Amino acid sequence: MDCPDGWVGVWHDGRVSNPPVTTCVRHPDRPTGLACTRCGRPACPECLRPAAVGQHCVDCVRQGQRDVRPVRSVGGARAGGAVPYVTYGLIAVNVLVYVITAAQAGSPMDNYRGSALFREWVLVPRLVADGEWIRLLGSGFLHYGAIHLLVNMFALYVVGRDLEQVLGRVRFACVYVVSLLGGAAAVMALADSISATAGASGAVYGLFGAVTVTLIRLRQSPTPMLVVIGINVVISLSLPGISLWGHLGGLAAGTLSTLGILFVPGWLSAKTPEAAQRIGWAALTGVAVVCLAVVIAAAAVQRGEPPVVLVGAPPTIGQL
Repeated sequence: MDCPDGWVGVWHDGRVSNPPVTTCVRHPDRPTGLACTRCGRPACPECLRPAAVGQHCVDCVRQGQRDVRPVRSVGGARAGGAVPYVTYGLIAVNVLVYVITAAQAGSPMDNYRGSALFREWVLVPRLVADGEWIRLLGSGFLHYGAIHLLVNMFALYVVGRDLEQVLGRVRFACVYVVSLLGGAAAVMALADSISATAGASGAVYGLFGAVTVTLIRLRQSPTPMLVVIGINVVISLSLPGISLWGHLGGLAAGTLSTLGILFVPGWLSAKTPEAAQRIGWAALTGVAVVCLAVVIAAAAVQRGEPPVVLVGAPPTIGQL
């Protein structure tokens, strides 16, 4: 006999005809009357997940998660409140170096007197010209006393956390290093060749510039940061023993690096996020190359000057 689908049929000879049993596509041994509302395949309750409309099987859920693009900041970093490990790590390294110099000098305030590490890392342009290149970056982790350290680390803590969220850890770290290098390059080119400069302010000034560029990119007012930068420049001009060139060099390098990351891809009409990232990295690399070129040129000029031997405390203090 014929009967509609889903009905039990009885043949003329007494046989009973049952419809085929639907089973889960992932568990063939489990009969089910349920199905995924997205792909239509039968699935058991264990393989289904609640959805806005109906229920989806686990395969469709995974596919949907892959299809959703992660939310990113204007700097290309994944949005979502990650811990600013780079900022905290930089603070920890600066504090550790300070503790070492204070222990070597036997004084928390005069840690630059009698510290072998301070003597080996402080930025003296004439010694860099003689091949002591470690001073270019090492000087950025030295500080003249506890107050100098606290001021710089507080500024790094305030601006570093938010900026790291926008740029991402790797880009933020690179902007910091390029800013530090920019400050050192300015000191090499424009400061006295036997001056001794140390401190993280060059890098911090670079972060000030980076935050200002970021605010403009986000279409927010940069006025508060411009006021902070202006006040700090006035202080650099007014107080003796502060490296103005180191501050301005770091500010310029950090500002240009962040412009390259946030604005240059748009100016060059980057078609995809990947292309924008490549352009940003190229711009950042370009700023670093210019800084290195300035350092090399300044070192070449200073090699003709009389040699310098650094003994004891640095000759002319310049705080960064």
